[in-house]
Amino acid sequence: MTTTTPRTYRAPRFHAVFLVLCGIGTIPVTCMTAGQAADWPQFLGPQRNGISAETDLVKEWTDKSLAEVWRTTGGVGMSGLAIKDGKLVTLIQTGGQQRIVAHDALTGKRLWENPIAPAYQNPMGDGPRATPAIAGDHVVVFTGEGMLVTVDLGTGKTVWKHDVFQGTSGKPAEYGTACSPLIVGQHVVVVLGAPAETLAAYDVKTGKKQWGTGVDPAGYSSPALLDVAGQPQLVALTGNSLLGLQPESGAALWRYPFATEYRCNTATPLSVAGKVFISAGENHGSVLLELKRANDAFDVREAWQSQGTKSVMRNEWQTSILLDGYLYGFDNVGSAGQVTHLTCLNASTGQRQWQVPRFGKGNMIAADGKLFMSTMKGEVVIARASPEGYQELGRKLVIETTRQAPALANGLLYVRDDQDIVCLDVGKK
Repeated sequence: MTTTTPRTYRAPRFHAVFLVLCGIGTIPVTCMTAGQAADWPQFLGPQRNGISAETDLVKEWTDKSLAEVWRTTGGVGMSGLAIKDGKLVTLIQTGGQQRIVAHDALTGKRLWENPIAPAYQNPMGDGPRATPAIAGDHVVVFTGEGMLVTVDLGTGKTVWKHDVFQGTSGKPAEYGTACSPLIVGQHVVVVLGAPAETLAAYDVKTGKKQWGTGVDPAGYSSPALLDVAGQPQLVALTGNSLLGLQPESGAALWRYPFATEYRCNTATPLSVAGKVFISAGENHGSVLLELKRANDAFDVREAWQSQGTKSVMRNEWQTSILLDGYLYGFDNVGSAGQVTHLTCLNASTGQRQWQVPRFGKGNMIAADGKLFMSTMKGEVVIARASPEGYQELGRKLVIETTRQAPALANGLLYVRDDQDIVCLDVGKK
């Protein structure tokens, strides 16, 4: 790991910026009502950082921990779960179709389904990859071959459907279109990777294209709306770089080269006190970028970087979690290797705090000072989030092999695999 003038970590300075973000896009915690804070309306939750504001969750592990509330049949796919207004929505593949399905979040009852595209086949796994995004009465989904679709949350009826590659000479990335849609104000933003359109924005209500920008190829990461150098920016990790964009117009603000073998940039960028953290597997590693305004442009420098076979964090397809100045994540060793260490870093310096060697591949979210993890084995693991060391509360085998991260809403934890969707009680006992 190399460091260039590391600075003391300061608590995120989000308050003034959040007032702006509330007017144009996703809803941060400081702008939420209690009811909104309990939802999980998109990939990685309310702020697209894997964190829920919920409290009073399971304190100690007992025989009643993770009691199963309901279980229902789902289908094939890597799409995560979005929950809003008592409805759970995801993408599945069954009966030769990619389908949007909605369930009652409390009972599991199937409310509606909409077959929106033919089945998607890929050597790296069949079915849709992207997680739905819910805003107001609209649900936006992205299929494995690149069909962007908006449906009505209440009825499931299609509002509009658009093949994003039509007329672009572009095509899906090698392992499928994996970007989870990001709704920013009246726009839905996705990564295409087409020759002249790395990213594009569409009107949520009509599907009309608002802008397209960039010449980078697509990776498998989903964009985020972040506080960068004191202003809200769209930040997207493509197949070979990190881009900062103006949210309303898509105008390019800055670019940082970050090329990974097989273009396997998959984790979502994170804001760390106005800086930007990115990480990738294939032995690529991590970097924390500091950006400063330089007239009409931005000066980009590395606050710290740790790359190669000795890197402290190599997120293969998982996004790390930032809590109280520390990053918790899965460090994947080698080229898509099976060795994965659970790791905690000091976010401001990149120094490792602790590591659980060979923990195994998984995914995580956080709430109430705890990490809620799903492993590829199908276990749900709960641990306290502490830089002092790994403190596991317990684990339980719940489903079959999975890559999807859990979702959390109203004291209930949701997980899925290629067969079932399961709801677990994680409220305080």
